[in-house]
Amino acid sequence: MAATQRYDVKDLALAEEGKRRIEWADRQMPVLAAIRERFEQEQPLTGYRISACLHVTTETANLMRTLKAGGADVVLCASNPLSTQDDVAAALVEEYDISVFAIKGEDNDTYYSHIEAAVDHKPHFTMDDGADVIGVLHSARREQLGDIIAGTEETTTGVIRLKALEAEGKLGFPIIAVNEAMTKHMFDNRYGTGQSTVDGIIRATNVLLAGKRFVIAGYGWVGRGVASRAHGHGAHVIITEVDPLRALEAMMDGFEVMTMAEAAKVGDIFCTATGDKHVVARAHMERMKDGAILANTGHFNVEIEISALRELAADHKHAREFVEEFTLANGNRLYLIADGRLVNLAAAEGHPALVMDMSFANQALGIEYAVEHAAELERKVYPVPAEIDAEIARLKLATMGVEIDQLPQPLPGYEISRVDVVVHLRRKQV
Repeated sequence: MAATQRYDVKDLALAEEGKRRIEWADRQMPVLAAIRERFEQEQPLTGYRISACLHVTTETANLMRTLKAGGADVVLCASNPLSTQDDVAAALVEEYDISVFAIKGEDNDTYYSHIEAAVDHKPHFTMDDGADVIGVLHSARREQLGDIIAGTEETTTGVIRLKALEAEGKLGFPIIAVNEAMTKHMFDNRYGTGQSTVDGIIRATNVLLAGKRFVIAGYGWVGRGVASRAHGHGAHVIITEVDPLRALEAMMDGFEVMTMAEAAKVGDIFCTATGDKHVVARAHMERMKDGAILANTGHFNVEIEISALRELAADHKHAREFVEEFTLANGNRLYLIADGRLVNLAAAEGHPALVMDMSFANQALGIEYAVEHAAELERKVYPVPAEIDAEIARLKLATMGVEIDQLPQPLPGYEISRVDVVVHLRRKQV
């Protein structure tokens, strides 16, 4: 039974089921479990308060357990109104005595009141997915900036926002860009989001992907992952891009590349993965054929111009859970999934735990690194140190029972040097 009443969740009666699902996810997160075991012994976070604004899922729950095991006083709020798993939120409060402010489907006012509750915790460290807590601290709570040692950010969108603050000289405290870790964005974004996005679309619509024209806006790590999984289901994948190198890569990967204006006329399913506004705009929706499905897997629900869709609609109704039907003046029906929010979390369960194991290992070790190096860190956005990235990859391989080769000892007169991730032999200068 929880000893605190510092929470706002849907129903504590859901806690038992939430605990079962948290434990199930934990079995797929051996790297984080190993870190938690060490944290319990060493207590590296004792005396520090952490305010986390993340998707409240089973995987996040195990990260919160790890931070608490390390001695931290943790408060968690949701980073998206539709991503909270209510049974998990209840279990964190009731079973693990962790303060949570999150309810699936909460309105805008409640959402921001929960962020305020996390800020009220007066954190020494922040942990963000989209930089919402950091945003509040840099606007309405600037008086708290001096008390914050550092923060972490795990999304591309959030890192972009924070680098902009840094460029303007307005960043209030150091940030560890967890999203930039290779063990995060290469695996979480590509494999995790790729699978869970397609899963969310299928769960919401029960549509058969085989034979469909599947349009993906953006060919970054997320776009690559979604394209790969959609193709694996038999879809004909079309990529839209603004970057010529990524467009060329998509072509070389075997996908069609065209403008969104052209793709709008032929696509059956549209999924945005750019982090930009109105990637699917009014003009595009006016060109779409009857039955087109619209989804987004970027952090904010701005990539689809939803206000224009509502203006274009002569009729509107809920077709299924998480699916809205908009009938245009020409009779064509367009279907919007989960109000244009992250489809993988709003309509499904988010990333598989096996992938989030690495992402959240980066979060836990990123906070530990910030504690150890607080005196050295400036008000900048820092990448995850390469040695942490490599250690997480090593631990992950070990938990999978995989062994890799070691470089032989260098020949006389040679030394081994490391440049980024490329290992090469360099002739000594004598």
